[in-house]
Amino acid sequence: MQAANSTQNLPVYNYKVVQQFTIMTVVWGIVGMLVGVIIAAQLVWPDLHFNQAWLSFGRLRPLHTNAVIFAFGGCALFATSFYVVQRTCQARLISDTLASIVFWGWQLVILLAAISLPLGFTSGKEYAELEWPIDILITIVWVCYAIVFFGTIMKRRTSHIYVANWFFAAFIITVAVLHIVNSMAIPVTLTKSYSVYAGAVDAMVQWWYGHNAVGFFLTAGFLGIMYYFVPKQAERPVYSYRLSIVHFWALIAIYIWAGPHHLHYTALPDWAQSLGMVMSLILLAPSWGGMINGIMTLSGAWHKLRDDPVLRFLIVSLSFYGMSTFEGPMMSIKTVNAMSHYTDWTIGHVHSGALGWVAMVTIGAVYHLVPVLFGKRGLYSIQLVNVHFWLSTIGTVLYIASMWVNGIIQGLMWRAYNSDGTLTYSFAESVAASYPGYIVRLAGGTLFLVGMLIMAYNVWKTVQLPSVVAEEK
Repeated sequence: MQAANSTQNLPVYNYKVVQQFTIMTVVWGIVGMLVGVIIAAQLVWPDLHFNQAWLSFGRLRPLHTNAVIFAFGGCALFATSFYVVQRTCQARLISDTLASIVFWGWQLVILLAAISLPLGFTSGKEYAELEWPIDILITIVWVCYAIVFFGTIMKRRTSHIYVANWFFAAFIITVAVLHIVNSMAIPVTLTKSYSVYAGAVDAMVQWWYGHNAVGFFLTAGFLGIMYYFVPKQAERPVYSYRLSIVHFWALIAIYIWAGPHHLHYTALPDWAQSLGMVMSLILLAPSWGGMINGIMTLSGAWHKLRDDPVLRFLIVSLSFYGMSTFEGPMMSIKTVNAMSHYTDWTIGHVHSGALGWVAMVTIGAVYHLVPVLFGKRGLYSIQLVNVHFWLSTIGTVLYIASMWVNGIIQGLMWRAYNSDGTLTYSFAESVAASYPGYIVRLAGGTLFLVGMLIMAYNVWKTVQLPSVVAEEK
């Protein structure tokens, strides 16, 4: 009787919405990275737009960033946060209906973005290009998301709130504030609006938003993924729970101030630029504290890396996280920024975080989740995961190394002066010198995309495997 009662007391989780978001993470990842490969190819073959405005680099580039960040990354965050909050709180999502609204509402947002951006409907703000009707839809979906997440925490059956949920909570609250403040606009037509801010104020608000979209959407949220899935896959407790709490509070207290480093040598007041630089440098400490905490979770289990490519994805993603969070503060130093800004070095930095950190930790989480969500004994092919790992790693290294080299070449050529004060090189010459790097970047991006296609096949075949009734290990 006791066994029967304990079984009855086990919560029945809502895995349907997690399944939906997990599958769409893979789908949108392929779409977003395919668009990325297309625009990388356009920098090698400029006529690849076929004289179609909607295929031009200027139209496809915001589609690529929105698809990778908000479609691929967003679906990953929805899937993992809904999964983790249920598992760690031992409680079902507070509302299946609201969870379903979040899923379908977010897919509608993505679809509208995929239509409107190639047609040229844009606010012109980095990472916030979508026009005001879509911004309102995002707000509605986000409120539903917050109600589901925090409502589930309120009905938890455990007294403790696991640290991953703290990171998810910070990401949800901060992104809501960022979105509402930065997207405030005066509508002119259904497809056009103008920001309520002007000049340097508009730039400051935009990069307060832009850098904290990186800081909270692409960092805090994915650290929530790291703090659950690394210990789970490694079958080890997190290295230091105390460090995870220090990491959390330090990160959210400092990150919010770092945005002005995008505006060095502009009309922004000098004190604001300096504040952004100093806060960016301080940010190195909590960022590396989190990286060390994740990697050291493998203490006593390093041998697992030999045989477990899923764990390899998770750990290597932390290495890229450490590298990009060292590079960011370094590039915020004004003297370094004078050479690096507006060059491809920035593109390399962004993708060391986007491909190396965000995409790889997401891939590791998806590989962990799929067998659990669909009741399978394991993945269809571990060997394919291993192939995917090496394609992703080599592709990322080729991508970021080519952009680093290009950035240094461009920065040095733009700063070269003749004795009479004239520029040594024309801008066209710096573009020509960058051409080999664009070819290598295209190769790296293509390798990463091929890895994503292999992942899709592996996930599809895993879902088709015979189901087993078993609890997660």
